[in-house]
Amino acid sequence: MNQSISAPRSQEQILSSNKVLKNTYLLLSATLFFSAVMAAVSIFLQVSPMFYLGSVIGAMVLGMFVLPRTANSASGIGVIFLITGLLGFGLGAILQMYLALPKGPQIVGTALAGTGIIFLGLSGYALTSKRDFSFMGGFLFAGMMVLVLAMIANIFLAIPALSLTISAAVVMIMSGLILFDTSRIINGGETNYIRATVSLYLNIYNLFIHMLHLLTALGGDD
Repeated sequence: MNQSISAPRSQEQILSSNKVLKNTYLLLSATLFFSAVMAAVSIFLQVSPMFYLGSVIGAMVLGMFVLPRTANSASGIGVIFLITGLLGFGLGAILQMYLALPKGPQIVGTALAGTGIIFLGLSGYALTSKRDFSFMGGFLFAGMMVLVLAMIANIFLAIPALSLTISAAVVMIMSGLILFDTSRIINGGETNYIRATVSLYLNIYNLFIHMLHLLTALGGDD
């Protein structure tokens, strides 16, 4: 039996998955728009880039300790907007530095377009193919653990080539996670649209951040 093809499912299961998928994409669109607004506010206020680290830590605390308790209630929607708004505000502080570069606006625009194309392409493939990409879970988890260790090591080593390699690896891992997470929603592996939205949002967020780094380095502005 081919493990990449999902087993036959009942009509009720398919309808339930479609509902989760619809709600996920609606909420994802809203949170991405809200993040963009908060990033614009951050740029307008010229927030210090140091706020980026604080926003990531704050979002991690909310995601780890608050969201799991509220994901099955309406209050979970408020929490996810708080998380994505915080990350968007922190992102704006980082975007200021990129926009100040000679080719900054072009780099940001290219990273944004590239992130959109990757997400729509991979998510669309998962939707149309109906394949079960759950087999990728172990590989993606192992890859993320290696990346975390490499990032910690590079804090002390500060090797530009390693930093570039890490960003390239993150782009690949996040691309894989888009397939994996979209597949889980389609095939009933994820039944909570709030958790599904957070997963896809973080995939897109990290993909964009590291696309920026790659494009800046390759463009000679890093």
